[in-house]
Amino acid sequence: HGVSNGLRRYVAEYGSNKLNPTPEFKVTRESKTTMTIDADRALGIHVGPWAMQHAIDKAKEFGMGAVAVTNSGHLAGCGYYAMMAAEQGMIGHCMTAGGSHQTVPTFGSKPVMGTNPIAWAAPARDMPPFLFDVATTQVANNKIGLARRTGAKIEGGWITDLDGEPILEEIDPPDTGDYYLLHIGGTRENGSHKGFGLALMNEIICNELSGYGPGPVNGTPGGHFFQAYDIEAFTDREKFLDDMDDLLKFIVDVPPASGFERVLYAGLMEDEDEKKRLEEGIPYHREVIEWFESYCSEAGIT
Repeated sequence: HGVSNGLRRYVAEYGSNKLNPTPEFKVTRESKTTMTIDADRALGIHVGPWAMQHAIDKAKEFGMGAVAVTNSGHLAGCGYYAMMAAEQGMIGHCMTAGGSHQTVPTFGSKPVMGTNPIAWAAPARDMPPFLFDVATTQVANNKIGLARRTGAKIEGGWITDLDGEPILEEIDPPDTGDYYLLHIGGTRENGSHKGFGLALMNEIICNELSGYGPGPVNGTPGGHFFQAYDIEAFTDREKFLDDMDDLLKFIVDVPPASGFERVLYAGLMEDEDEKKRLEEGIPYHREVIEWFESYCSEAGIT
């Protein structure tokens, strides 16, 4: 996401008028704990923080809050929005699903859905927060593009050929449009029905529940879903934070298997990387910097 991958797409979509740079968000339905928003073709990262904060505010008042967003562009990392809730002492949840056809269903030969990411975040007292943010595919599509730019190979079981046949050996990354993605599990024998089921449930929550309609059928822009849970509405918050520390410490104290340095949980490495980046800066591949320089020159940005 971000500069390395997302920004090029956003520039192109603003240029083609697919995205609206001056959207007017419209609340189309609302209850005490829920809200549905028409984003007016806003980029997802434009409407996302606004929608997630509404979910958090509802959770503060009523214990839980959920906001569905329709008619929106790419949301980028779902974990960012889930962490908004965790940083305010809540459990956060975020999903997104669009109308793109990138991923083949189990037993299928043609793609019917996008990567349909999902994220959860939960705070702890002293341990770094739990943050789980994944696509429902073996890898996000950006990882294929990154391998292509850097000259790396991709693992077997990540993609299919254009007939939907899984490619199970390590290969050079194919060009965009010459492959489809596989759901988590890769093949039916390895559990791809689980990833496919998660992706389909994501689609239902993000698009059908909001009344937006089936993205894969209609080819509509993205639908997103944001949810926040006030811990105090379920249990004592202080006990929860202590219990989270106990749980996460228990996990990282597991002896590592041969060949591995330590056991990680989702969010631990991200927390460490964030602290390192704040101290040392963010490294970029030369190709990314060259694109930035080229685009800035074209746009007259100095």
